[in-house]
Amino acid sequence: MRSKSHGSWAGYARFFALRQARRLLAAAADMIWPPVSPLSGREVSRPGELDAQDWNAVRFIDRPICRTCGVPFDHPSYDDMDCPACLARPPVFDRARSAFLYDAESRALVLGLKHAGRTDAVAAFGRWMARAGADAVKDADALIPVPLHASRLRSRRFNQSLLLAHAVAKVTGDAVDPHALVRVRRTGTQGGLTAKGRTRNVAGAFKVRDRAVLRVAGARLVLIDDVFTTGATLNACARALKRAGAENVNAITLARVVKPVDPTK
Repeated sequence: MRSKSHGSWAGYARFFALRQARRLLAAAADMIWPPVSPLSGREVSRPGELDAQDWNAVRFIDRPICRTCGVPFDHPSYDDMDCPACLARPPVFDRARSAFLYDAESRALVLGLKHAGRTDAVAAFGRWMARAGADAVKDADALIPVPLHASRLRSRRFNQSLLLAHAVAKVTGDAVDPHALVRVRRTGTQGGLTAKGRTRNVAGAFKVRDRAVLRVAGARLVLIDDVFTTGATLNACARALKRAGAENVNAITLARVVKPVDPTK
């Protein structure tokens, strides 16, 4: 009995020693390479943080918003209502939320992650997304990152949606299921396409893996992606999940396009 207790305490000691070593290495790295804002490059206190000027530049989304797609309203009396687009054509997903508006000021945050592989702000992104999507993750069974096609994943070497999903999960405590949904065909870029063109481009592009059908059926799921432009990709993913029996499919994205901006540039 004593030896078992001793081994347990030794394990704790090793764990805390390793954690302390990591903290010391991180502190040393910050001394050599001071953390900078992912938006402006100005020095900040922690990796991924924004300085005061950058905070003012990024337009975080808050209420009032459309209760379905999360688009911000400019009048407080509209809160908890559906926007005209959702009334005219209800989306396949049940609810979507986004952390900030995608515009000329904030686009560097998204593109730095998506195309430059800059991951120092991912933890902050996860906190922002978890805050924006607090009602979307309530009672969720799993977070589902929007998948890349295998060929795109090989060329990019990472899926930014998966990184964001793990960052959100660290805040919310939800499970991440990166293997439930698969992109079965490589689609062309959505940039420059109309809303109808985007919908056609991703039609039938996603499916639930055969081995994941049982865990998707009856589940409450949350899609995670980087940018909500027209909702075409989120709708295509939600359609595949609901056809497999998902009870509810919400979505959280890092950024939201309100006035059409090409997120590939």
